[in-house]
Amino acid sequence: MHSLLSMIFKVSFVTAVIRDSTPILFATLGAVIASKAGAINIGIEGTMLTSALMGVIFSAYTGSVWIGILAAIASGMIISIVMWYFVFKLKTNIILTGIAINIISSGGTTFLLSTLTGDKGISTSLHSKVLPNIDIPIINSIPVIGKIISGQNIVVYIGIICVILIEILFNKTSLGLRIKAVGEAPEAAESVGIPVIKIKFIALMLSCILSAIGGAYLSMGYVSWFSTDMTSGRGYIALAAREIAGNTGVGSLFASLLFGASDTLANYFQKLKVPVELVQMTPYIITIIGFIVLSIVHDKKEKARKQKSIN
Repeated sequence: MHSLLSMIFKVSFVTAVIRDSTPILFATLGAVIASKAGAINIGIEGTMLTSALMGVIFSAYTGSVWIGILAAIASGMIISIVMWYFVFKLKTNIILTGIAINIISSGGTTFLLSTLTGDKGISTSLHSKVLPNIDIPIINSIPVIGKIISGQNIVVYIGIICVILIEILFNKTSLGLRIKAVGEAPEAAESVGIPVIKIKFIALMLSCILSAIGGAYLSMGYVSWFSTDMTSGRGYIALAAREIAGNTGVGSLFASLLFGASDTLANYFQKLKVPVELVQMTPYIITIIGFIVLSIVHDKKEKARKQKSIN
């Protein structure tokens, strides 16, 4: 126990939590936008996995990390178009469509990696580029805090900006209000001239773009290579984080930090020679605990509301 506490109360632990939280943050923000429009995006896991591979492939072959990021984002946009076509044109179930995308992405990325490199496990033969870390002047010279805030990967700072932008989107813009209206009452929204399907498509595309950035970070910032199923359920965890976050941007930040901390703890457990089964269970145990706490809070609020209505 003392060894674990000595590891936790260090700057390196906090920076590791931030690093581990970043891909979950982008996925959670994507889940929030889709949910606000009433279009649950189960395909976040597959979107992250596909974009992680696309970023590595295009950055390796072009020699540009930015082309790699653009390719990752483009793959997310293509997936959103595919989902839109099947869900809104062919009228398939959006949940089953998302699951299908996840399954196809898992097998498809392995097949593509094997075709290009002959390796089914990891892209070590592809010399992909890595997203840069950013040192913030003045702040980087502050003891302790400077080491935590400054020197993080550029995607970490983009994630913070995205949280702010999403709060502005839903509270200050007409598009955000339309997305919420479509999600809450699509028939009413349509009756006042809001194009419901178009708005849902926009929300779905924004969701996939954010998820794609999170996926690209995994293979070009978190590490510098792609490996089979490297998302490790982060897309599904993001759906749980969205619920715990209360479907808000700021809430997504704190929920992502919670799950990022669980990932970091799992890595630290490995150093303490904790059984690997327990290490693998850690993020999901945190998820279950989070849902239990959330259910208790919601239950108390519901009871208080009913009591107030009776009085």
